[in-house]
Amino acid sequence: MATLEPRVWKHIDALMKRYPPLETIREQITDAYLIMQESFAQGGKLLVAGNGGSAADSEHIVGELMKRFVKPRPVQAAFAEKLIAVDPARGAALAQSLERTLTAIPLVGHEALSTAFMNDVGGADVYAQQLLGYGRPGDVFLGISTSGRSENILRAIVTAKALDLRVIGLTGRTGGQMKDLCDVTVQAPETETYLIQEYHLPIYHCWCLMLEEYFFGA
Repeated sequence: MATLEPRVWKHIDALMKRYPPLETIREQITDAYLIMQESFAQGGKLLVAGNGGSAADSEHIVGELMKRFVKPRPVQAAFAEKLIAVDPARGAALAQSLERTLTAIPLVGHEALSTAFMNDVGGADVYAQQLLGYGRPGDVFLGISTSGRSENILRAIVTAKALDLRVIGLTGRTGGQMKDLCDVTVQAPETETYLIQEYHLPIYHCWCLMLEEYFFGA
């Protein structure tokens, strides 16, 4: 597995300074990041799911990865030239506005698919069904559950593993059943849902900073 460069490592150090209790799970946070880094480097994508506030976190994570977070991500010159070749005026504008991405998909939207599947089959396997369609070997599934016991997330994890995806769990102190299924389980050091979520945000912001630094930094 890849190792951390100093310019990437600094974000982990900064996270620990801001949130000292997370020092106990530094290794989990780092290992989860490395799984994502390796996948993106090999052309993989990140699939994310959760429930309630964790569903909102899923959308948030994808929003930070699919466009700039804090660093500019201009498209490569060769692609800019292709855009302009297709349409000089629109292509030039697109070459200025488009940003390179880290491909990520939130499984929490897709209302037509989700509601149809819930109506026709059942709600517990909505995320698993989407993983069956989107997941490819080398991709990563990030399942978020503050309890580590959300059945739809556990079923999605089983499906992801069967599809040869790497799996990261983001949960609370106990880890629930999730900790026995994931490749890496990041267990925020709290047991109350809202307190767990208050740690989840800086953890995944740190991942987004690190990924952006690695792929789009100096």
